[in-house]
Parts: sequence; C-alpha cells; structure tokens
Amino acid sequence: MTNHERWKPSVTVAAVVERDGRYLLVEEETPEGLMLNNPAGHLDPGETPLQAVVREALEETARAFTPESFLGCYLARFQRPARQEDVTYLRLAFSGSVGEEIAGHALDQGIVRTLWLSLDELRATAARHRSPLVLRCCEDHAAGRRLPLEAVYNDASLFAPLQKL
Repeated sequence: MTNHERWKPSVTVAAVVERDGRYLLVEEETPEGLMLNNPAGHLDPGETPLQAVVREALEETARAFTPESFLGCYLARFQRPARQEDVTYLRLAFSGSVGEEIAGHALDQGIVRTLWLSLDELRATAARHRSPLVLRCCEDHAAGRRLPLEAVYNDASLFAPLQKL
C-alpha cells in the first residue's frame, strides 16, 4: 500500500439468532468449500446497518429477522493467497429473532441450507466456519452481551449527503 492509499475494511453485518439453545446458521459455498456462517453480508451504500442485517437475514434464510439488540463490533482479517486477497472485515453483529421460513422464498445464491446448531456443535465445527467471528458472536450472545440498538447511530446525511461549498 502506498502512502496515499487509505486502508478500507469491508463492512459487514451479521444476524445472531438463538432459539431453544440452538443458533441459526447458513451453509454456503465458498472458494474454500462448504462453510458455516451466521446469516451475514455486506453493508450496501445508502442503507443503515439495521436495514442491511434485516435484508441479509431474509436473503440468506428466507426468514424475517427482527433485531433486538446490538451484539458488538468485530474485526477479523482473511487472507486468500490464491487470489492475492487480504481483507479485513468489520462486522456489526445484531441479535434478534426470526419468524418461520417464508414458503416459496428462495435462498440467496450460494446458500445451500440453513441449520440450527448448539454451542457445542458450533465449537466442534469451528474448522468449517467462514470466519472466527461466527463462534465469537454466538459465544458473546450466550454470555449475555446486549447493547441497545441505539448504540449504532445513523446520521441523516446517509440518505441526503451534506454538500460543502
């Protein structure tokens, strides 16, 4: 990286959903094979993190996600030498609940299926996690971490950018 290039982490959102001691995950196709992840994806321009996590959860699970708390902000770095990729992800994780699967709603491309795993099953499958943040987010949730949704602030300029004269 040259001195005038600015480092830009990739901003993602994740939905952490627990029901009866089991966590909702997706199994997805990746260049590294079938991997497990929380329902998650990239923050798109002009959307709030809450809008993004609701959208991503629906796309990946065919279930409506209702955010209830902010779980936290997480950083992880991923290197894929074959593609000369070195990406740092900034994950904004939210915990909440989902409704039943919406009949006829297709899963996002690359998502093979959804599944519910216990913390012990999550720990036993760590080698198949898309990121070390999958387990960390679920463990933080199980430990009782909850922050108010208002901890993530969205300025109005997100929707109508300020113009400097």
